[in-house]
Amino acid sequence: MANMKFNMPEDFIKKISSLGDKTDEIIAKVLEAGAEVVESEVRNNLETQIGNNTKQRSKSTGQLISALGTASVRQDKKGVMNVKIGFSENRRDGKKNAMIATVLEYGKSNQKARPFIKPALRKSKDACINAMIRKLDEEIERL
Repeated sequence: MANMKFNMPEDFIKKISSLGDKTDEIIAKVLEAGAEVVESEVRNNLETQIGNNTKQRSKSTGQLISALGTASVRQDKKGVMNVKIGFSENRRDGKKNAMIATVLEYGKSNQKARPFIKPALRKSKDACINAMIRKLDEEIERL
């Protein structure tokens, strides 16, 4: 699936360093605030793409949209905190939601691509960063 990476501005890093022993807890809240913005945009794009410009009537069951979600914040082996937005598995028919989403995003030999993830990432980038900055400022004020 899509991967979005941001380099944090210097003033943002300075703010984080002032958090002390609450750093991990606050960073998790900041990442969740950003993920909420991105997930919302992915969901909106997905809803507009399903059944759009198809030769036949849509057979959508709503399972793909309902499977979209945000995982909890985790720290990797290098100490980097991450949050993932994606699709839970599996569908009632046994197919994988990630496969269905990939076909929608990139198409296949007999199906035109209907991207919804990449445009959502581009469109939500600034809003995501702003939401994260607002959340960080809010959390710093609470200290």
